[in-house]
Formats: sequence, C-alpha cells, structure tokens
Amino acid sequence: MITDRKNICFTVIYNGTIRTIETYVHEYPSLMFLLRDKLFLDDFGECGGVGRCATCVIKLNDIKENALKKDRNEPATLSKLGYTAENVRLSCQLYVTTDLEDSQIEIVEM
Repeated sequence: MITDRKNICFTVIYNGTIRTIETYVHEYPSLMFLLRDKLFLDDFGECGGVGRCATCVIKLNDIKENALKKDRNEPATLSKLGYTAENVRLSCQLYVTTDLEDSQIEIVEM
C-alpha cells in the first residue's frame, strides 16, 4: 500500500471547456492515457503512446522545467507538423509527475 502518494491537480482546456483534473504520480503511464480516460476523447492518441501520430498534441502553460524536455520520437513528430514552440508536447511522451501541479494544459485540436 502506498501511503505517501502525492496528489497532483491541474487544469485542462479542450473545445472551450475547462476542467480540473486530480491524479497522482504513476496512476497512468502517460498524460495521454489520463486525458483519454478522464475526458473520453475520440481519435486521441491513436498510435497508443509511441509518439508518431501526433493526435495527442498539447500546449503547456505554467509548467515546471522538467516537463518541457523532449526526447525519443517527439521532436521529429512535432517538427513535421510545424510545431516548434517549447511548450508544445505530445501528451503520450509526458509522464504524470509533480511537474504538472498547478499547470494549465490545452489540448490542441487537429
């Protein structure tokens, strides 16, 4: 049993709706899975978290530094679609950590 679990709370903006989401570290393997589960998003994260389809693009605001680091397939996938801003990420490549606390996440519509 985990007793020192840290709750994480952040805001999500999608399709003109603002929702507050509460979770904890390691509840989901990535932010993409959390967003699909909590918001019931159609056609979101179609590649299953590999970082190739770019159907889970998000814009991060008020985010801590570590959550802005991109690696693996993410930079190439985003650049193919013209996303160059540092705060634009693939949610499948972003772990749910305390870096998301008090942040604002906007789901980019394709």
